[in-house]
Amino acid sequence: MTPQPTHPLAGKEAETVSIDRSLIGKESPEEVFEVEKGAIRKFAEAIGDPHPAFRSGEIAPPTFPITFRMGIPGVNLELSRVLHGEQEYSYRRPVRAGDRLRCKTRVADVYEREGRLGKMTFLVTEIEGRDEAGELVFTGRSTIIVR
Repeated sequence: MTPQPTHPLAGKEAETVSIDRSLIGKESPEEVFEVEKGAIRKFAEAIGDPHPAFRSGEIAPPTFPITFRMGIPGVNLELSRVLHGEQEYSYRRPVRAGDRLRCKTRVADVYEREGRLGKMTFLVTEIEGRDEAGELVFTGRSTIIVR
């Protein structure tokens, strides 16, 4: 008799990850990211965006800030348990090659929902990027699901 396949998380409800709501409002230290032409070109190629401004590396595609990896103290997640929920960005101006952006991210919300396989925790973070003059360039909001 052939064993029936099971979902990889079947029977693992006891291992559900919970994120402490006291982390809401917690911010990362500020980090500076230098936007390079080569990084813009590679990102545009990776996402298949044919726009000439992106392919030349002069202007970054709208989702480029996803490459700014930032951690928040106290938030340590096992990547195998994380799903991308959604993300959005708003811009005051385009991100350009040569920009030095001062970025920080913060925990905006933490909440739980019951799913088919048990409890899921939703972590909502916000990021902002400012130029060297302190002017706001972009903001972003991202939701990840931790199962």
